[in-house]
Amino acid sequence: MVAAPRTREGKMRTRETEAAETAVSLKDASFPEILRELLVRLGEDPDREGLQRTPERVHHALEFLTRGNKTDPTAILKDALFTENYDEMVIVRDIEMFSLCEHHLLPFFGKVHVAYLPNGKLLGLSKIPRLVDCFARRLQVQERLTTQIAEAIQNAIRPKGVGVVVQARHLCMMMRGVEKQHSAAVTSAMVGTFRADKRTRDEFLSLLDDKLNGAGI
Repeated sequence: MVAAPRTREGKMRTRETEAAETAVSLKDASFPEILRELLVRLGEDPDREGLQRTPERVHHALEFLTRGNKTDPTAILKDALFTENYDEMVIVRDIEMFSLCEHHLLPFFGKVHVAYLPNGKLLGLSKIPRLVDCFARRLQVQERLTTQIAEAIQNAIRPKGVGVVVQARHLCMMMRGVEKQHSAAVTSAMVGTFRADKRTRDEFLSLLDDKLNGAGI
């Protein structure tokens, strides 16, 4: 008996069924099992000596590098708010930053510079680097990281303004693709007075002048 030719709809249903079965099997697999399969698909032998514990190591590394997903930025800042009659610019610069590009899961790293103009409230200085880590330790893009830092500070203490500048090198540009080793991306987010008042913005940027001219990464 000759089987009837499969229709286009039949082929689509078959692909959908296969995809659903794969999704179920992946859901049931452990993180190390998925990583072991990844090694196999890359043409490696996961049983050779150097790779036997790699799935577990990668699992722990990825959990560490994305731990910001489980951190509440509001909780970081609310425990270090101080009432103070100080209205000059506060700057914390050269904050080291390491993150993972969400497009290729490759690192990008560099420096974050943060400034704000107080409006009756000050932040504990150590909380600003903690806030940077909270957002950096996620799958990220640099542009979103920059605005998230600025918005979190603005929402926490309602200052007159916030300025954030991020300088970073991206391994997805350095190791693959265009393979440019000396390029750096610079992004900024200006809120309140930093956006509306050119003098305030220029003062902030002038204090970063050596960093923005290539000495900062």
